[in-house]
Amino acid sequence: MARYTCSFVLSISLYDLQPALVDLLYNCGLDVQYHTIDYIMAREIPGSVPFSKLVTVEALIDKTTATESETRMTIVIKNEELPLQLENHCRQVFDFIKQEIEASRYWNLIESIAG
Repeated sequence: MARYTCSFVLSISLYDLQPALVDLLYNCGLDVQYHTIDYIMAREIPGSVPFSKLVTVEALIDKTTATESETRMTIVIKNEELPLQLENHCRQVFDFIKQEIEASRYWNLIESIAG
């Protein structure tokens, strides 16, 4: 199973982050399946890749440390594909989503740590 994570510190309030992130994921071609104030799950839409390569994106928003102007968030991007090659489908989607979050107009990126 391929799995990639990245943590971000963003200059946006907790209550503004959730709708902005839902919109960003939708604009990246993902179907948002579930969302609450501190959790979002989105999936890649079937059709372009085999079922085992379909990516799931989970965003975990840390509401315990959030302030009026700063929020921490971790994304986990995974699929059932074995990461036998460095440039696999899950990694490509991870790199794309990470880049979109870092360059988003909805907030200013304070910190980004890929794990």
